[in-house]
Amino acid sequence: MAKVTGVGGVFLTSTDVEATKAWYAKHLGFPIDQYGAMWDMRTSGKVDAPVYLQWSVMETGTEYMKPSSEAYMVNYRVDDLVTLIDQLRRDGVTILDEMETFDYGKFIHILDIDGRKVELWEPVDTAF
Repeated sequence: MAKVTGVGGVFLTSTDVEATKAWYAKHLGFPIDQYGAMWDMRTSGKVDAPVYLQWSVMETGTEYMKPSSEAYMVNYRVDDLVTLIDQLRRDGVTILDEMETFDYGKFIHILDIDGRKVELWEPVDTAF
C-alpha cells in the first residue's frame, strides 16, 4: 500500500505576507527566503539522507488554496504517488487535478472528508 511518510510543508495565507514572514523570522527564528522557510531533517532509517519541509505564506484569497475555504494547507510526503492516486480513486476520494512532475518531485491535490485541500508530494530530495 502506498502511504504518507511525513509532512512536506505547511502553507498559510495572510493579508500581509511580508509582515507575516518577518514576524516569524524575528520572533521564532525562521530562516526566511523568497518562498518562506525550509528545514532539512532526517527520516527514521535513513539518517544520512536529508529530507525537507517547506513553510510558506501566501496572500489571503489565493487561488492556490481553492476550492477549500481554509486559510492553510498541509503538504504530505508520500512514497509512491502513482499507486496512491489509484488507491484514492478506488476509494472515491475527490482528486482536484492531474499529477504534475517537477525536478523536485510529483504533486497532486485532493480534498479530505471535511473539504480541506491537501497536497500530496512524492519528493526528489536530491534536487535540493
